[in-house]
Amino acid sequence: MELKLDAAGVQALIRAGLSAAAKGGVVVEEVRAGYARVRIPFRDSMVRPGNVISGPTLFTVADTAMYALVLAHLGPALMAVTADMNIHFLSRAALGDVIGEARLLKLGRRLAVMEATLSTSAAPGAIVAHATGSYALPAGL
Repeated sequence: MELKLDAAGVQALIRAGLSAAAKGGVVVEEVRAGYARVRIPFRDSMVRPGNVISGPTLFTVADTAMYALVLAHLGPALMAVTADMNIHFLSRAALGDVIGEARLLKLGRRLAVMEATLSTSAAPGAIVAHATGSYALPAGL
C-alpha cells in the first residue's frame, strides 16, 4: 500500500484544515503503510476531575490518528469524514502528552476502517484506551 503523503505533509494538512489542531500543537510523528502515530502535547485543559486526561481528549486523539492515517494513504482528501467511532476506556490516563497509534484494517473505495490505541507519555506503552472507527471517503478518489 503506497503512501501519498509523509508525516510532515499530513501534519501540515491537519493543522491548516482544523484550527483546533493547530492551536493544540498536533504532531504527526510517523506514517507508514497501514500505520500512523500522532501526539498532542499536554495542556491543563485536558485534565478532568481525578487528575487524569479527559475522555473527550482521548477521543480527539483517536480521531486525529485515524484522520492522519487516511490522509497519508489518500493524499489531501480533506472531505474524508468520521462515519463512526467506538472507544473503550481501559485505565486512568496519567497526565502527559497523549499518543495515538492508528492501524488500517481495510481501505475500500468508500470507507476506511481502522483501530487506534492510546497512551500517554507519563506511562509509555500502557494502553489507556482502544478505539475502532471508520471514515467515509469522498467519491472519485
